[in-house]
Amino acid sequence: MKMRITTVLSTLLLLSVSAWGQMTTEEYIATYKHIAIEEMQNYRIPASITLAQGILESNSGNSALAVEANNHFGIKCHKEWSGDTFYQDDDEKGECFRSYDSPLDSYTDHSYFLQQPRYKPLFQLAIDDYKGWAKGLQKCGYATDKGYANKLIALVELYSLYELDREEIPSW
Repeated sequence: MKMRITTVLSTLLLLSVSAWGQMTTEEYIATYKHIAIEEMQNYRIPASITLAQGILESNSGNSALAVEANNHFGIKCHKEWSGDTFYQDDDEKGECFRSYDSPLDSYTDHSYFLQQPRYKPLFQLAIDDYKGWAKGLQKCGYATDKGYANKLIALVELYSLYELDREEIPSW
């Protein structure tokens, strides 16, 4: 319950920041780190990686996809998606992206999305192996950018996001 209250407060902070202009990366981290830690505790995905992906994919919450569709991870519709959609150019013109009611829904769906069999090898890595996770996401085809892993690693190190991976997680 306490974590959900923190999540609500973080969302309110996001709304107040958005009303005044672009969110900085530091504000993005402060707003979403609690959600990333909660997702790490629930799904065993490093909080550092979740936040680095959110920063990179959403331009720290400032991209049209994040602002208009609450999609912080660039997750496309794919054939199994039956929820709301948002269209924008990406690798191809007018691609379909998932749209969410809130950023929290985007974070939760990101964790669910990574449960697909193609990402299974990542869950063999240590929770604090952010470099392995970044390289694994690229190898598994999360993004088409050939520099994706290096960008995630750079963000984790620049903002010391690896410290979030040290939060208590349940034993599996």
